[in-house]
Amino acid sequence: MSQALSILVRTAVLAAGVASLGACGQRGPLYLPEARPPATAAPAPTPPAAPASAATPSRP
Repeated sequence: MSQALSILVRTAVLAAGVASLGACGQRGPLYLPEARPPATAAPAPTPPAAPASAATPSRP
């Protein structure tokens, strides 16, 4: 009886090992992504230029 239990335990451990090495269907080599440079803030937009009529005072 103990020999049957030993075979069952070995089979279960082997099956667990094979399942864990399967990597859930992952294909290809595992790698770490390259570090990206920090994002830079975009420059603040410049306000639109005032119309020429508003920039120069009108003379009577």
